Amino acid sequence: MLQNEKKQSFIALGQFLSQFSEQGNTKNELVSGNDLFFDDFTHLIQLSQSHNGWYTPEQVYFAIQSWATALTEENINKWLAPYSSNASQDNKNIKTVALILAGNIPLVGFHDFLSVLITGNKTLIKTSSNDQHLLPFLAKYLIFIDESLKDKITFVEGKLENFDTVIATGSNNTARYFEYYFKDKPSIIRKNRNSVAVLNGKETKEDLEALGEDIFRYFGLGCRNVSKIFVPKGYQFDAFFEAIFKYQDVIHYEKYANNYDYNKAVFLMSNFKLLDNGFLTIKEDTSYASPISSVFYEFYENIDDLQKRLHADAEQIQCIVSNNLIQNSIAFGESQKPQLWDYADNVDTITFLLTTK
Repeated sequence: MLQNEKKQSFIALGQFLSQFSEQGNTKNELVSGNDLFFDDFTHLIQLSQSHNGWYTPEQVYFAIQSWATALTEENINKWLAPYSSNASQDNKNIKTVALILAGNIPLVGFHDFLSVLITGNKTLIKTSSNDQHLLPFLAKYLIFIDESLKDKITFVEGKLENFDTVIATGSNNTARYFEYYFKDKPSIIRKNRNSVAVLNGKETKEDLEALGEDIFRYFGLGCRNVSKIFVPKGYQFDAFFEAIFKYQDVIHYEKYANNYDYNKAVFLMSNFKLLDNGFLTIKEDTSYASPISSVFYEFYENIDDLQKRLHADAEQIQCIVSNNLIQNSIAFGESQKPQLWDYADNVDTITFLLTTK
C-alpha cells in the first residue's frame, strides 16, 4: 500500500536537505527540526571524509543536493502515480524488508530505503562499513517528522533475522552468496554493472565536458559512472582530452592519485598501449569494467550493430550516455542524476514490494 503520510515525511526531508550545498549551508527557518538537526548534519558532512576517504565534501554535497532535488511533491507524485491501482489497504500485507546496502557512493542505498517505507513496509537495514553514518542520520530526522516510522526502521550490525523479503546490493562474488543464502526469500539481488558512452565524433565541447562529469563524479566509483566509451573507427581523442581537462584537480585527491599511479604502472608493465593526460588513462579493451582512474574504449563500425550488442549485454550495463545515438540513452552529464523512476538494473522496486506476498 502506498503511504501518503509517509510521502509528506520525505517531502519534509527534501526540504531539510535543500539547505546544504557546497556553495554554503543556508538555514531556512521554515524547515522543521533545524534546531535539533541542522548543526549536527553540517558537522557530519564535514566528518564524512574521515569515515570514508572517497566521501569528500564535494561528493557528499552532490549526493545531498541530488536527493533534495528528487524529494519534491511533484516528483514523488509523478513517481508513484502508476502504482495507485495496486495500492492495497490491507495492513496484513505489511512486510519486513531486509536491505543490504552498498557503500561505494554516498547514500547509494537511499532509493531502496525510500521505496520500502513509501509502500508501507518495515525495513531492516545492514549498512556498508563504508557508509554507516549518513542514512542513520536521515532516518532519525524522518522519525522526528513522523514518529510512527520509529517502528518501521531498524539498523542491524549483526546477523539479519526475522524478515520476509530482501534487497541486496554487492559485487558479482557477493551476489552468488546472497542468492544462496536468501534462496528461500523473495529477493532483488544486484550485481556489478557499468555504464557506457557512445560517441560519433560530432559532439560539442560542452557535450564532452559533460561526459567528464559522467566519468569523474564520485571518482568513477558508481555503477552509473561511464567506464567504457564506444567511438567510431578512426576517432581521435584530442577533443575529448581537451574537454575533460577541467577535471584535472581529481589527481590531487590521494586515494584517486594512488589508484592512477598503480593502475597506470600495471598497464605499462603489461605493455598495454595507453593514452594518458596525467590524471586519466584510456585503454582499448573489450571489457565494460575499467579500474579507477581509467576508461576503456572500443571502436565500432556500424551504430546498428553496436545497438544490438548493447542490447545483448544489457545485464552488464546500468545506463548508456549519448546524443540519442542509442535507444533509451541519456544525455551527457546526466548519468549521476537519476529520477525516482529510474530503477537500478531496470528492476521496478515498487512493483516488487507491492506484489510480493
